[in-house]
Amino acid sequence: MTAPSGLPSRLAQVHVTATAFLALFSIVGFALYGLPFFYDFMVREFGWSRAQVTSGNAYSKLLVGPLFGFVAGWVVDRFGPRRLMLAGILMAGGALVGLGAISSLSMFYFFYLFNALGYVCGGPLPNQVLLSRWFDKSRGKAMGVAYLGIGIGGAIVPMLAYRLTVLLGWQSALMALGVMMIMIALPAAYFVKEHPASRGTQNPERETAPVGWVFKSGAFYLLAVGSMCSIGAVGGTMQNLKLFLSLDQELAQDHIARVLSLVLVSSIVGRLLMGWLADRLPKKYVMLLIYSIVASALPLLFFASTPPILYLFAVVFGIGLGGDYMIIPLMAAEIFGVRVLGRLMGVILTADGVAEALSPMVVAAIRDHTSTYSLGFAMLIGLAAMGATAVAFLPRRKLA
Repeated sequence: MTAPSGLPSRLAQVHVTATAFLALFSIVGFALYGLPFFYDFMVREFGWSRAQVTSGNAYSKLLVGPLFGFVAGWVVDRFGPRRLMLAGILMAGGALVGLGAISSLSMFYFFYLFNALGYVCGGPLPNQVLLSRWFDKSRGKAMGVAYLGIGIGGAIVPMLAYRLTVLLGWQSALMALGVMMIMIALPAAYFVKEHPASRGTQNPERETAPVGWVFKSGAFYLLAVGSMCSIGAVGGTMQNLKLFLSLDQELAQDHIARVLSLVLVSSIVGRLLMGWLADRLPKKYVMLLIYSIVASALPLLFFASTPPILYLFAVVFGIGLGGDYMIIPLMAAEIFGVRVLGRLMGVILTADGVAEALSPMVVAAIRDHTSTYSLGFAMLIGLAAMGATAVAFLPRRKLA
């Protein structure tokens, strides 16, 4: 639905986009991409293995996703995304504060659990639905602008975390990032408005829109498998990249921060470019392009000891990363419509969360047992290629 041309509605769309931008800036940009910056400090200080420091993300998402993913989608469809976002922002920010005070693996898992809850409640799911309800023809552009928050937050956080670590130590730096997340995202989410036609009390048809037919469609499973494979490849790479560059390649912390920032700066280009393309080309082809870029970037990691190749990887992978998460709800809305989008994305994001949880831990465990990332990186390349293959079989048009 395109908002009327009147000024109040246009201002509301701007506010909605800004709210999604700041929420994704904090919960995904700062938390998802910021936490792996601290993994090597935990390995060195606590003596934990690579598999252990990546397992917090894995176990929390495996527990939270299946239990809360569909429920969160139902809550969004029934009551709107705003209240869920507020809870998610508080949980995600509080989780980083708690992780800055840990000294045991049990507390590490406890606070990572709240980080995962914050991601489900305040991250992509409610923001995707919020944007999809306020925008129609320019939905791809709005999603691209909002998802710039991930790229900008992720680009800032390595250098910010490095500076805070130098000044405060790594644990206090984590706490500071958690407080910043809440201060940045909470005010805009508190004042954002639900779209009037999306409120359950005013549009009961929306809350009872049947969703069973979606799960009988082969397109749903192609979308789920494709997104799981690509998200698994992206997540496995990002969660292990700092460990690989620091402990295996033995690069300096400031050098690593620049590489990680370049990945996320490039993701900004990817989000803008893919959002623009998604408004002009069949979204299936844009999704296939994104997944192919991810698959083509990963082999460059085998040559990471060569600085120009490492920076080339950062640019190419970053462009694919930028479009990867953003294109999934656009493709889902294109095929199945927005009336079931909350529940549909609750299931899709739960499945993606399982892949994003298991892939980094498996890659890290392979590294712990083989003393090299080669086999793990080969696995990630295979996942990315499988994702692109599944997307190639998706339909181009809406099914119902």
